[in-house]
Amino acid sequence: MSRRAGLFVPEEEDQRFATPANADERTLLLDLLAAQRSTLELKCAGLTGELADRSVEPSTLSLLGLVRHLAEVERRWFRLVLAAEALPPLYTSPEAPDHDFDGTAGDPASIAEAWAAWRTEVAFGEAFVAAAPSLDVEGEDDWRGTVSLRWVLLHLIEEYARHNGHADLLRERIDGARGM
Repeated sequence: MSRRAGLFVPEEEDQRFATPANADERTLLLDLLAAQRSTLELKCAGLTGELADRSVEPSTLSLLGLVRHLAEVERRWFRLVLAAEALPPLYTSPEAPDHDFDGTAGDPASIAEAWAAWRTEVAFGEAFVAAAPSLDVEGEDDWRGTVSLRWVLLHLIEEYARHNGHADLLRERIDGARGM
């Protein structure tokens, strides 16, 4: 007996990857990042408290942890590195570097806060990119040194793609739902 459910969205209705493959660099990068962001939302759609369900012991990986982690990632690269804003991290600290995952709770207020934080950081990133004169805009990072907006966009696509793979497995474990 198979636990696997149908696809989240029928293939013919899925618009996440509808970008022409021969567009200019900026368009391709932004469309691919938007598709990865949409994929995260899709993997979490229709769930409530289950978003905080952990994968397997001892891991603290959960869909809600991924939302919090990716809010933190968006904040770091766009606000802290490229815009050089002096803001604290959303969830982590030197004392609790994994609190984006470890500190999740499945209550409605925690879930709403995580999605609001993620959407706020995504909106900031989108506005930053829209205002950037080119993909050569640079920022300074303690880990990578000087980074360009181009590199940040590529890194975010990679980060979302990797974590969306985790989200696939987490979601399938929760209710059998699967998709691209």
